[in-house]
Amino acid sequence: MADLPFTPDQLIQLKAFTSWCKTQPQILHHSELAFFKEFVEFFGGKIPPKTEQKAEPKPEKPKEQPKEGTNPEPEEKILSEGSDSEESVVELDNEGVIEPDTDEPQPMGGDFEKEVSEDDQTKSDEKKREAISQFSEGNVEEAVKLYTEAIMLNPASAILYAKRGQCYIRLKKANACIRDCTRAIEINPDSAPAYKFRGRAHRLLGQWVEAAKDLRKACMLDFDEQADEWLKDVTPNARKIEEHNLKYERINKEKEQRKLLEKARKAREMHQKAEEEKAKAAADEDNEIPFIFRDPEILKAFEDPEVAAAFQDISKNPANIIKYQSNPKVSALISKLATKFKGGSGFPFGGGMPGAGFPGGFPGGGFPPSGGASSPGASGDDVGLD
Repeated sequence: MADLPFTPDQLIQLKAFTSWCKTQPQILHHSELAFFKEFVEFFGGKIPPKTEQKAEPKPEKPKEQPKEGTNPEPEEKILSEGSDSEESVVELDNEGVIEPDTDEPQPMGGDFEKEVSEDDQTKSDEKKREAISQFSEGNVEEAVKLYTEAIMLNPASAILYAKRGQCYIRLKKANACIRDCTRAIEINPDSAPAYKFRGRAHRLLGQWVEAAKDLRKACMLDFDEQADEWLKDVTPNARKIEEHNLKYERINKEKEQRKLLEKARKAREMHQKAEEEKAKAAADEDNEIPFIFRDPEILKAFEDPEVAAAFQDISKNPANIIKYQSNPKVSALISKLATKFKGGSGFPFGGGMPGAGFPGGFPGGGFPPSGGASSPGASGDDVGLD
């Protein structure tokens, strides 16, 4: 058999092109590929009809997110996610809630981990005693100043921050109290006064859950009747919010689970659909291949350039088939094709078997496999004669 008139690189490119055409058959409608479309149709292939491309759907506009720095909804208006029902609103008793203070943060005394000298410790204790005296006499502003001086001398004392926080409660400066008590807890995580006064400050701001948490901690560390009283005051509102949060946490978890299940279901459906489309595409592709070219012997025969050239010549003029009666390779292939097209129906060269107009006819159903000449009207005795 003659060598293929293609280099290995050309064959690789040809295979890649045909594979691509299988996945993107619409490209064969391009005007520059008209020659290949004609080639496929010449051998009985079918090109899928041209389809119009659908416009891509516009992406959905993303939902607006809350701007950074905006205040969240107050606790008494907490809603479940995606719910606007009145049942999701927590009704709270906000009597005694005050507006938050916006003063500049008070001095914190620097690094509370530095070593404090005995002299500074002594002076700080003196300022602390003066502050306690002023507070008991109702001079709260003066007490704040004295506690600040004591803190500057001894920034490692948690009780000084807690006591100054107590003064800020009296002055209705809840945020200032929270800052001081938080610093006290950083210095001493077991400071019961710091939790007590911070809990009271949260209550004044209507932050019921935080208030209850701090006051519970204070009572646990060092039970105090006033702290217990304050805890009883905030517990009803805090409990409502906590129960509300637990309820909607459960609802939101169930909602998330449903979303995950729905996502999994859609994924399964998409996978199943993809598999069905893949199977259908494979079946359609198989159906589009002319059945004669599913025969490996025929495919192999057409790889011979001599046979391919002969059939190209015959396709131009079926009468040229006479020229190849003595060619064993061509005559053998024609005999093979004749058996495929029983009765001559659909034979690729306009003729067919006897009775279908095939030039010269095929006694016995086709060319003799040996390639011997057989002319119209020749008898059996004439086969193989000069």
